Amino acid sequence: MAQEADISIRSELIDRVQLIEKINKGEYLVIAADESVLTDLPSGNWIAGTIPYFMTAEGGTADRNNMFVHTIDGVQSSNAPRITLCDGNSISRIAQEAPEHGFTIVILPAMSEIHLAYAQNSPDYTNMYFSPIIGWISGVHLDDIGSRNAKVGFGPARGMLFDQQAVAMHIPLPVNQLANINIVNLFTQGNGPEIKFKHTGFSATDCTINGEPANLADYIKHAKIDTRLPLVANYSGVMVNVSIQQVDEANNKVELYAPVFADISYRFAKPVDNYIESFNKELSASASEGISFSCNCILNYLYSELEGKKTRDLTGPITFGEVAYQLLNQTLVYLSISGGSR
Repeated sequence: MAQEADISIRSELIDRVQLIEKINKGEYLVIAADESVLTDLPSGNWIAGTIPYFMTAEGGTADRNNMFVHTIDGVQSSNAPRITLCDGNSISRIAQEAPEHGFTIVILPAMSEIHLAYAQNSPDYTNMYFSPIIGWISGVHLDDIGSRNAKVGFGPARGMLFDQQAVAMHIPLPVNQLANINIVNLFTQGNGPEIKFKHTGFSATDCTINGEPANLADYIKHAKIDTRLPLVANYSGVMVNVSIQQVDEANNKVELYAPVFADISYRFAKPVDNYIESFNKELSASASEGISFSCNCILNYLYSELEGKKTRDLTGPITFGEVAYQLLNQTLVYLSISGGSR
């Protein structure tokens, strides 16, 4: 019996002509690019998400003309990845459909109903945490917020982009390889008041602060909260961030990059003394050999001023949210593949 080939992931920034050549070769691809260059791609073995921000080998960049592509190498007919398109109901089966031995890469469009559903329900999906699930939330150029919707691309259907569905690639591994997910999160709950919300959603208005009725936008203004700091919920020791997109003072509303959930206790994060230094220190402590896939939050890109700067050997899309099993915000996540015959 022939030995299965090792699976590896190769990342690169390429142009549309090069991408079409790779698609036509039948390669398995995970693509990040601006919507303008994702439109009308040939059908093939690919999934995609809209975003024009990338961490490349040369450093962070905003690029509307090129694509950041992860190529799955070592694929054979006996272990070919499976590509699925998920709606609000079928996304709940993502962990059940994951390979018995392997991992899944998923992309969901920002601010969509499926984004909300995944954020709210994914920790309770059947078989969740049995097989690594990593991925990201697609977005738009920051100049296009409010005028464009984030989308995902489903390669098996030519040129099909969706703003209310998710895409996933389930990638089997040979038995001698193992995938592991790691998370870099700088934030923990601060010592400020407890904040709770009556309603779940991507925007927040009325809330309670230490049990007293309040408005979040008013509180941020009067308490002079640094909105670079996320709201943080403590889920049994796991810190989950909810990042601030903007404070709409005219309408007393706060727009968020991830939903807040009703009756969950939040506090604003502890300040980070030196964002860049702390980020690099945490990354150095966590990063290891064999990193195959990563994505980093758009807010880390902005607040760490990562344009033109490298994050060690980690490359990938700069996103509107990260997936490491569940939805995360203002983190960096990465997948390592260990083992293999080499």
